[in-house]
Amino acid sequence: MSHPHPELKAAPPLPDGGLRVVALGGLGEIGRNMTVFEHAGKLLVVDCGVLFPEEHQPGVDVILPDFTSIRDRLDDIVAIVLTHGHEDHIGGVPYLLRERADIPVVGSKLTLAFLEAKLKEHGIRPRTVRVREGDRRGFGPFDCEFVAVNHSIPDGLAVAIRTGAGLVLHTGDFKMDQFPLDERITDLRAFARLGEEGVDLFLVDSTNAEVPGFTTSERDLNPAIEQVLRTSPKRVIVSSFASHVHRIQQVLDAAHQHGRKVAFVGRSMVRNMGIARDLGYLKVPQGLVVPVKELEKLPPSKIALVCTGSQGEPMAALSRMANRDHMIRIGEGDTVLLASSLIPGNENAIYRVINGLTRWGANVVHKGNAKVHVSGHASAGELVYCYNIVKPRNVMPVHGEWRHLRANADLAVQTGVDPDRVVIAEDGVVVDLVDGRASITGKVPAGNIYVDGMEVGGATEASLKDRVTLAEEGVVTVVAIVDADTGALAETPDFLARGFVHDDTTFEPVVPVIEKTLAKAAEEGVGEAHQLEQLIARAVASWAFRTYRRKPLIIPVVIDA
Repeated sequence: MSHPHPELKAAPPLPDGGLRVVALGGLGEIGRNMTVFEHAGKLLVVDCGVLFPEEHQPGVDVILPDFTSIRDRLDDIVAIVLTHGHEDHIGGVPYLLRERADIPVVGSKLTLAFLEAKLKEHGIRPRTVRVREGDRRGFGPFDCEFVAVNHSIPDGLAVAIRTGAGLVLHTGDFKMDQFPLDERITDLRAFARLGEEGVDLFLVDSTNAEVPGFTTSERDLNPAIEQVLRTSPKRVIVSSFASHVHRIQQVLDAAHQHGRKVAFVGRSMVRNMGIARDLGYLKVPQGLVVPVKELEKLPPSKIALVCTGSQGEPMAALSRMANRDHMIRIGEGDTVLLASSLIPGNENAIYRVINGLTRWGANVVHKGNAKVHVSGHASAGELVYCYNIVKPRNVMPVHGEWRHLRANADLAVQTGVDPDRVVIAEDGVVVDLVDGRASITGKVPAGNIYVDGMEVGGATEASLKDRVTLAEEGVVTVVAIVDADTGALAETPDFLARGFVHDDTTFEPVVPVIEKTLAKAAEEGVGEAHQLEQLIARAVASWAFRTYRRKPLIIPVVIDA
């Protein structure tokens, strides 16, 4: 199995007739999926998403793929193909279109509708190309065929890309639900037909590669959802992803069946369900959905609310309800149904919300105590089926952290793919398909691009490190007035501390330390304010660590007297 090595150099020029594949996001992480294909001097981008930040990235709104390697080739991009409408696949599109507005954006009906709603907020009108399964379209030297796949959002597509270098099949995010609610199953007949033609490179969703067996069918959640809406004595508050149309469809059907009216809460939920309803993906029985205000007239047992916020994000509706900071006041006898996954890394936040809701007397039903969620990704059993059906010549696991990519690679090898033809790459690693063989040939820059408020790429690893320090260790500002002639303190320094535990006398012992530092500087003829600030900062930092085992951020200010 070929792994990327840290000592990879910049990739050499692509050999004539070869195909280059570079993931700029989505490998080694779940999010910001973006893959760039290069052939015959042109580029095809598949997906362009965002990644949501973790605790060690405070203040960051989202993280984008790094466009550095394609920035001077924007005119060579023939299209952006979107596999489905989730944020981790479409969220970065506005930022790429800012750099070149007329790149054609290709996707299915629902995917483009979700994207256009997002672009409207950015004031961008895209050039779109609507496709559906079975369509075949050429974009420059790339001949793309679209294949239906089943996922946790309707209208997902895999894409088969035919080029002079060979045939690539990219699954996008997919699972193989045999009984999907919209009866649109992953088209394994198309996978098999492409396999017969000969798939030279297979890019496969790795998210659930570590999970044995098969992903449960969406339909199997019906009994648990139905039971909640039938037996709850008071209101039912359902939390789900704002894009999971089929999950919300099951809730609407069960509510209708048990005579409950439904209101959507939360901007993204209201917007997305409006789009899904207008386009016919969400079937809403007449009179079932009403504005939140209407619900006040109904008895609690006739009410269901559908909101976002299953991930414990601080502003999302549920966590505000748990904190009593929402118009919906949870009370004894209410039932909260979390019809969603726990995103890895967010478990604590979610349990905090569950505890908060329970404290107000709610009964919280979640995947830990009821069958109310299934994943949107294929488990190992389904992936193995795909390898056996497609019989690919080369495999590149995508969409996953290291453990997922490795598990997926192992599955490919178990089904008989030559280990030398299974490529585990990271973001920015260059994989070339030349003469039917895929191999790692180098790398391009692929850092984290942070979006912080209105600023794109302004926050750096260093500034985030400062933020974490501020949060955990506090900050101490030292204002020293220095006599320009002698280089000694003109008066006692002022100390301003925030988040660093102190009282009036805390900083007395550090004054002699500063005096000593300045005396030494004067001896060595160092008198420039900036240099003195550096010296004082270092001295105070080491004193704080010696004395308090703390590493506050030190801001030194030297003023010449």
